[in-house]
Amino acid sequence: MLLGQNLIIADMQKHSLTFWWLVACWPQVFNKLIRRYKYLEKGFEDEVKKLLLFLKGFSESERNKLAMLTGVLLANGTLNASILNSLYNENLVKEGVSAAFAVKLFKSWINEKDINAVAASLRKVSMDNRLMELFPANKQSVEHFTKYFTEAGLKELSEYVRNQQTIGARKELQKELQEQMSRGDPFKDIILYVKEEMKKNNIPEQIVIGIVWSSVMSTVEWNKKEELVAEQAIKHLKQYSPLLAAFTTQGQSELTLLLKIQEYCYDNIHFMKAFQKIVVLFYKAEVLSEEPILKWYKDAHVAKGKSVFLEQMKKFVEWLKNAEEESESEAEEGD
Repeated sequence: MLLGQNLIIADMQKHSLTFWWLVACWPQVFNKLIRRYKYLEKGFEDEVKKLLLFLKGFSESERNKLAMLTGVLLANGTLNASILNSLYNENLVKEGVSAAFAVKLFKSWINEKDINAVAASLRKVSMDNRLMELFPANKQSVEHFTKYFTEAGLKELSEYVRNQQTIGARKELQKELQEQMSRGDPFKDIILYVKEEMKKNNIPEQIVIGIVWSSVMSTVEWNKKEELVAEQAIKHLKQYSPLLAAFTTQGQSELTLLLKIQEYCYDNIHFMKAFQKIVVLFYKAEVLSEEPILKWYKDAHVAKGKSVFLEQMKKFVEWLKNAEEESESEAEEGD
């Protein structure tokens, strides 16, 4: 059995190396040939996938050359990124062949194009979230991937994978959060879950408050009448204030929430008159504090609905400023 496998590998080496030598010598000619005769494209990709499964049969020098050529062919469109499936072979992964081959391949590919073009090609065939499978299960972490590829000189690929992982974690967090809310899970359980996810995936609080806000606003069917939606919103948000307050422990998080409220009220026209009422509710419920509100009013707001919302907030902001001045005067008198 082993002898038969060795003979197969030897035969593939003999024919494949000759073939790949031809491709390496005339890559542009080969690319034009493939593009002209489209029926060759699928057959060529299938052969490449088979070839990659036998990488262990080649010397390290031969694998490196093959990896660099594969990167060039991926860059010029001769090959589809789906050929990377072969690198997820259990034996290749276990022995470190897949990761080492991927280093040379991605260096060549990125050198020909850039990380954005590479990312687009990976997304096209749903490979963008599978790169960590180049490592055994016990090493499939962002930290290990980042360390390995950064040390190999592929920092931009490491950063791309880290960003992809973060985006995926945020989407999963929002999905689970909405499910917990729809089930009516206790706030203490929801808060515990979110904080664990924040720690595990290194998601900052100012990102989380945006996720919590959008999740809270998506759990209800809003009234289409402007005169009724404000009352409905206040009732709904009053109920969820303790949850929102758990993730506005920093000034930046409060400011992020204010901007999210502003954008939501502008994008959903029935909420245009509800902005000030929501902010006042959150101030009373200790979700928001004076300083972020005053900063938002002064220079941290965005352009969406700016004139309308600033006018709505004018009296409340004046009240906040007066209250702040009175507190300072009382403190001075006490001293």
